[in-house]
Amino acid sequence: QVQLVESGGGSVQAGGSLRLSCAASGYTFNTGRMAWFRQAPGKEREGVAAIGTTGTPSYADSVKGRFTIAQDNAKNTLYLQMNSLKPEDAAMYYCAAGDRWAPRGWKLLQRGYNYWGQGTQVTVSS
Repeated sequence: QVQLVESGGGSVQAGGSLRLSCAASGYTFNTGRMAWFRQAPGKEREGVAAIGTTGTPSYADSVKGRFTIAQDNAKNTLYLQMNSLKPEDAAMYYCAAGDRWAPRGWKLLQRGYNYWGQGTQVTVSS
């Protein structure tokens, strides 16, 4: 019933910017938390940014100051603005949502979410 569809991925040069979008359906935005994860080939999926019901964002240390997570409740859409992109940012980016209570320490962990999108590819060239 719940669907999360990512878009906005593509190929950019190092130092460039990209904005990812996640359109949600069958899910009430403000009932839980949402996040962006990414996974590069041969690596584990890692949490990039998360936003809770209070609107307070959380970021992985590797993207602080460069990425911004935001949501538009009216459009039922989650965004990830990525600036100053680096080659190490290249990965498949996934949108996630969680509507069950979870410890604060799970904000950037896969176990904190129960709905997932199919992903959108981001490539960064030097």
